[in-house]
Amino acid sequence: MSSLSGIGGRLYRGETSFDFIGKRRRWYAVSGLLIIASIGALAIQGLHLGIEFKGGSSYIVTKQGVTVEQARAAVESTGISGETIIQKIGTEKIRVQTGALTSVESNALEDALATKLGVSVASIDTQIIGPSWGKEITRKALYGLIGFVIVVMLYLAMAFEPKMAIAAIIAVVHDVFITVGIYALVGFDVTPATVIGFLTILGYSLYDTVVVFDKVRENTRTITSTSKSTYSQAANLAVNQTLVRSFNTSLIALIPVGSILFVGAGLLGAGTLKDLSLALFIGLATGTYSSIFIATPILAVLREREPAMQALAKRVNARGGSAASTEGSSASVSSASSTLVTERRGPRNQPKRKGRK
Repeated sequence: MSSLSGIGGRLYRGETSFDFIGKRRRWYAVSGLLIIASIGALAIQGLHLGIEFKGGSSYIVTKQGVTVEQARAAVESTGISGETIIQKIGTEKIRVQTGALTSVESNALEDALATKLGVSVASIDTQIIGPSWGKEITRKALYGLIGFVIVVMLYLAMAFEPKMAIAAIIAVVHDVFITVGIYALVGFDVTPATVIGFLTILGYSLYDTVVVFDKVRENTRTITSTSKSTYSQAANLAVNQTLVRSFNTSLIALIPVGSILFVGAGLLGAGTLKDLSLALFIGLATGTYSSIFIATPILAVLREREPAMQALAKRVNARGGSAASTEGSSASVSSASSTLVTERRGPRNQPKRKGRK
């Protein structure tokens, strides 16, 4: 921890610096590859929507030693057609998901599961959701996401500046797109808990971005009057100054979420925790990445296009060039002066002439 705090101090004072803004094309390329992979996963596999969105029936049987093969045999014995998903939850639960069924088909499937798995019909946890209710949930989820983005853009535009709002929203869309692509690649079901996770990662991504942008605003408040650095240089310093804080915050957030994902969902088999924790885990990681490598470089590019910032860059570059030429002129003058003094004094180590006797 002491070494990390020492690095943080050097980064904050500018003694050590990583060039995030100057190497932005590299970060854009990494994000581009992730986005292409997400598009490929969505095109090939698509999202596995839960029954809450597309409608259907879910049957959960709790019994020690039940197997997927037994549940599949029960489903096949009823002759029900259509897509059927059978999953093992933990060590003593089996979940069977089907499309929309009539009451007769649902009762037949319950009887078959009870017979094949050796349980009573009353012990089977049955959930039936109609397609209309699923469409309503989907519509509300989309409205929630759109409303969230609009409110955040208005707040950032008022609290900071419009270009900061644009850069932050681009980073948020980047995070959501990559998270959705990984969801499609892994094949987890998209449930209302997943939507809650998406809204949570949107908030966290914006929180980390706002922290960095606040430092950028502090470093660039009087930048045009001082003319000591360009906007990109000041923004890069702000990212370095908040780098350790972002790393610590993300690590502390990822540890409990990772515990929920790998222990709660992996070992205990809690399906709802799996849907929520995967979205949070991916979103927290991508949110930290985007606030440092995507949002701030985009902001710097947008601001550097302004005439005032272009004039500032010319003044800073001219000052750097004049300083270099001044040092070169001083060195030349000093060298010429020393040469002239040497010529006037003559050689130092000449032998003295002997006088005549």
